[in-house]
Amino acid sequence: MTGDDLRANYKYFLDAVIPVCEEVGVRMACHPDDPAWPIFGLPRIAHSIADYDKIVKLHDSPANTVCLCTGSLGSNPDNDVPAAIRHFGAMNRIGAMHVRNVKYLGHHHFREAAHLSSTGDLDMYAIMKAIYDTCPDTYVRPDHGRMIWDEQGRPGYGLYDRALGAAYLNGLWEAIEKNG
Repeated sequence: MTGDDLRANYKYFLDAVIPVCEEVGVRMACHPDDPAWPIFGLPRIAHSIADYDKIVKLHDSPANTVCLCTGSLGSNPDNDVPAAIRHFGAMNRIGAMHVRNVKYLGHHHFREAAHLSSTGDLDMYAIMKAIYDTCPDTYVRPDHGRMIWDEQGRPGYGLYDRALGAAYLNGLWEAIEKNG
């Protein structure tokens, strides 16, 4: 299967589902490929701004949106995450935001980092500012969390670290609001 074949299948799905979504007021949101490059020889169709542009055009409707995950898109340093937010936010095509930071470790290698800009390679202030400027009413959640303070749980879903992330993102939001 090629990327074009997968997009054709996705269009078939959207053409069947989106009219019902419009009737009942639901917005579908496509999460990006994670990580943001092809793996295992499988086609990947949602890992760049250009890919997402193709997806929103498959069925042109406000109910066909993207889930803009900063970590998934940000795992590829070629993706300008704040620019992606501004692009799709201006189109009102962001159905949800997953906000997290990543640290690049070389070509196609990264690790999830704490939410602070200083712990990773994404500019979290620029990301939150792009959300504030173009899609302030979009659902936003801190995404993933490290297991810290001897917490036991499902890897990637540490509650303490996500709570710290929520506090950090709220602090950025308040600073942006006050500096208007």
